[in-house]
Amino acid sequence: MPSTYNGLINIYKEKGFTSNDVVAKMRGILHQKKIGHTGTLDPDAEGVLVVCLGTGTKLVEMLTDHDKEYIACCRLGVTTDTQDMSGTVISQSEVNVTRDELHEAVQAFVGDYDQIPPMYSAIKQNGKKLYELAREGIEVERKPRKVHIGAITVLDDSQLQETSSFTMEVKCSKGTYIRTLCNDIGDRLGCGAAMQNLLRTRVGAFTLDTAIKLGDLEKMRDNGTLEEVIQSPEYIFKDLDALHVLDSARVLLENGNSFKARDLCNEDPEGVNDKEFAKHMFSNGDMFRVYGLDGTFFGIYQYDEKVRLFRAFKFFYEKNN
Repeated sequence: MPSTYNGLINIYKEKGFTSNDVVAKMRGILHQKKIGHTGTLDPDAEGVLVVCLGTGTKLVEMLTDHDKEYIACCRLGVTTDTQDMSGTVISQSEVNVTRDELHEAVQAFVGDYDQIPPMYSAIKQNGKKLYELAREGIEVERKPRKVHIGAITVLDDSQLQETSSFTMEVKCSKGTYIRTLCNDIGDRLGCGAAMQNLLRTRVGAFTLDTAIKLGDLEKMRDNGTLEEVIQSPEYIFKDLDALHVLDSARVLLENGNSFKARDLCNEDPEGVNDKEFAKHMFSNGDMFRVYGLDGTFFGIYQYDEKVRLFRAFKFFYEKNN
């Protein structure tokens, strides 16, 4: 077992755990402190939770920016203080909604949408988390935040007449609260609504079918197969072109320093020079995955056309002690 695990791992968060609970349990399982999650899931929600390990924690902020997908069950005719069925019921009303009306209301939220965050959320206002204020019985005004709903598909409306519930798949941007979306759909239909169940099925490139439960994680640690499911930090940058740097410039890489186009490996080394090669091959702001000749991944570098240098944007290499 390595002393430290580095990279990204796709965890299946089960119901009853907070995202921070998952991190705490993983610190115990993996015997390391440097672990962080990339986006909170409510305790009653389940599904994909991308966890960063070791040097992978440098990606936490970038991974929270990724689009996400959910499957949510929404109950019409009821509102709660938490906007899901775990909360205290505020109101109940009769539901007389047709399938056509439901589908029309749901589609009205596709695109950009100004969403008011729920009081029961981890957003801070004046240094205090909203859910802390909510537990004290304090409600404060929240500013709407623009979120983007890429698509909503009603997967099942067969229970609409019997239980006033339906299931939908939502593709959305970061910062979207699905329980608030359910609440707002209910408002639009005039009967109120609350989220009944939530399953997160995708975060960026990480999908439900590869998510691992904590119990399995412990088994994999013990049988030595854990590293097989840890993605290296470069995984989320696989769409970027790769550059390989000559051994003569390796010391620059190892120290996180900038390098020039002439330091790149090329089939025709004589043709690599700062002015002509760089001018035709690279544009200002271009991003690349950078490797040594032996395949060692050093990080993500950005080209600065003004000084004709590749500068470290996200550096992941760690020297062995």
